[in-house]
Amino acid sequence: MRFTFDKDTDWRDGVILLFDKPLDWTSFNLVSKVRSLLYHRLGYKKIKVGHAGTLDPLATGLLIVCVGKATKQVPSLQDKEKEYVATFLLGATTPSFDLETEIDKEYPTDHITRDKIDNVAKSFVGPQMQIPPLFSAKFVNGGRAYKLARKGVDMQLDPSPIVIYAMEVMEYQHPRVTLKVKCSKGTYIRSLARDFGERLDSGAHLVELRRTAIGDFKVDDAFTLANFEKNIDPM
Repeated sequence: MRFTFDKDTDWRDGVILLFDKPLDWTSFNLVSKVRSLLYHRLGYKKIKVGHAGTLDPLATGLLIVCVGKATKQVPSLQDKEKEYVATFLLGATTPSFDLETEIDKEYPTDHITRDKIDNVAKSFVGPQMQIPPLFSAKFVNGGRAYKLARKGVDMQLDPSPIVIYAMEVMEYQHPRVTLKVKCSKGTYIRSLARDFGERLDSGAHLVELRRTAIGDFKVDDAFTLANFEKNIDPM
């Protein structure tokens, strides 16, 4: 369901917006854009705007943006189950586990079959401990892990508990495999790519990621920025 609004909406009372975040935008960029539009188009000089669950710049898809009193719902929205469609490139790894950094190692893939991929996907379902990527926003020794990683600092992040509720192979065209993943909050799909490659006795990294759902909220009901601007212009 797309949340609607009209000229009588008091945004300070609380509005939840669903956005389809574009590629190369940070979640903060999108929140800032919404705040700017509310100020310049509707005259809200001071209003709270926040998002429920960060998406990396290289990812697209559903970002929930809360306005006004709805920002109080951010923690409960962040706790909801997430759904992603992710594409992994098999046979190569990168330090960041995605396209942010260059390939650092290559691995054999001749032994990988569709049956093996299906079996590995099934093996991920359930609760587990996941080591976050070094190129992440995790705090390490008082600083962000990605800042230390870019400086070449050698470190190891502690594993975190996550749950994979479902993992389905949607398409396999060697060396790319596309999966639909339903998971708990705190799951790094980039780390999942690393672990997927290891379980195939090879390597892998994330090359495409789209968040399609958060709980019952679907990206199909989300605004693009252009549509959002078009909707508030008459107001």
